[in-house]
Amino acid sequence: MAAVGSSRPPQTVRRHCRIRGQVQMVGFRAFATLHARQLGLRGWVRNTAAGEVEVLAEGPPAPMAEFLGLLQCGPAAAQVTSFQVSDEVAETGLGDFSPVP
Repeated sequence: MAAVGSSRPPQTVRRHCRIRGQVQMVGFRAFATLHARQLGLRGWVRNTAAGEVEVLAEGPPAPMAEFLGLLQCGPAAAQVTSFQVSDEVAETGLGDFSPVP
């Protein structure tokens, strides 16, 4: 149950991911966006100048776990060599999942 006065839904988790390897120019952002939307997650995905893909996602624990599993593999053309995920405090400020230019 959410705390009194809390505006965030109960059982909401937020994960911040950095994915390295052959992850740009392989459709990774579209892959992440499609699956996040299908799973009902909120957040964003973007490429970084360092050649990584960065993801911030928020939603219920079970869909989040499934999403993280998908990100560890990525689309067929990707080769993930490093996958780092950190927990963050869930907030209500994230909109529908979308790629960030």
